[in-house]
Amino acid sequence: EVQLVESGGGLVQPGGSLSLSCAASGFTFSRYYMSWYRQAPGKERELVAGIRSAGGSIYYADSVKGRFTISRDNAKNTVYLQMNSLKPEDTAVYYCRTNLGGIDYWGQGTQVTVSS
Repeated sequence: EVQLVESGGGLVQPGGSLSLSCAASGFTFSRYYMSWYRQAPGKERELVAGIRSAGGSIYYADSVKGRFTISRDNAKNTVYLQMNSLKPEDTAVYYCRTNLGGIDYWGQGTQVTVSS
């Protein structure tokens, strides 16, 4: 059974940092593209960052470039999202996602709230 479990969300002040983790199981993690999405209240889910299987090709949404860093540890079957210089507009539920054979798999999400 494919499972993606996010952790690390919370409440942080503007300008602060958080580190999210997504632990994967049930598939050969090292072979697949992994990505982070977010969904703010009343908005559509949007792609934040993605990373190829070997970590060589990385994508960032313009809104997070220079502030967020995606990485992966294939030995630990885990993908990370380091978020720095957080802004109130980064407030959202953050999800990790992978696609296996045309089927999307999502984690349950972790809430990130940026507020003073």
